[in-house]
Amino acid sequence: MSLSEADIAFVQELFADIPDLSTRRMFGGLGVYCGDIIFALMRSDAQVLLKAAKGPFADRLAGMGSEKWTYTRKNGAESSMPYWSLPDTALDDPAQACALARDALARDALAAISFADARMSHCSVLTGVPLRS
Repeated sequence: MSLSEADIAFVQELFADIPDLSTRRMFGGLGVYCGDIIFALMRSDAQVLLKAAKGPFADRLAGMGSEKWTYTRKNGAESSMPYWSLPDTALDDPAQACALARDALARDALAAISFADARMSHCSVLTGVPLRS
């Protein structure tokens, strides 16, 4: 099943207040980006999912009725992705959808900063050069 132009227009309108919004078709679905950062997916069945790794934001989404994206692999093992269904209330409320998208982007940015700091700290230990003066 492939997404229709109406499905794509829906997600673009839903997240219209996100700066530098773009979408890219992928695997029958759609990636939803702020600049180069993916923050949401639209699956081929038109379900909208927000990116949320383990932690407070994922817990908040679960508390709002969101479900984590899981699937069964060819070998029968169940697997999951760090994406959660957009709460039903946000599907009809672009302001809420965009607020959740901003939270997803903020968590992603914090994770990227933490990863970069960890890499820099590791490099500092290896080289003996102080991280910051």
